[in-house]
Amino acid sequence: MPGTLLLDSEGLSKLYLKDRVVVTLVQAALEEGIRVATTAMTTLEADYERVHPARIRWVLSRIDVHDITKSVADQAAALLRGGHLHGHKYAIDAVLAALARAAPAPVTVLTSDPEDLTLLCGPAVVITKV
Repeated sequence: MPGTLLLDSEGLSKLYLKDRVVVTLVQAALEEGIRVATTAMTTLEADYERVHPARIRWVLSRIDVHDITKSVADQAAALLRGGHLHGHKYAIDAVLAALARAAPAPVTVLTSDPEDLTLLCGPAVVITKV
C-alpha cells in the first residue's frame, strides 16, 4: 500500500511557490503512487497572493482536495476536545489531522507547525517540518 502525503497550508503554499524541497517531495510521492492530498479549508489558508490563479488551479488539479463533511468536522471537534485546543485557532489543523488519521497508511503530513499537528494526529502519523 503506497500511503498518503498530506499538505498543510505552508506545504501547499510552498508547492504553489515552487519551493524546491516541497516540489521534489510531492513529485516523488506522485511517482511512487502515494496519494497527495489536502483539505478544502487548507486551500483557503494557503498563501496565494503572489501566485497566478492558473498555477493554483494546476497544482490543485494534481492533488486530492477533500471536502469537509459533517463527519470530518465531528472528528476534528473530538480531536480539539481531546487536546484541550480551541477551534478558533486550531480548526484547520484539526480538520487536516482528522483526514490524516483516516487516510491510507503510511501517512506523512508536511507542515510548518509540527507541535500542534503531532498532538492532533497522534503517533501513527509522521509529521515533517517544511
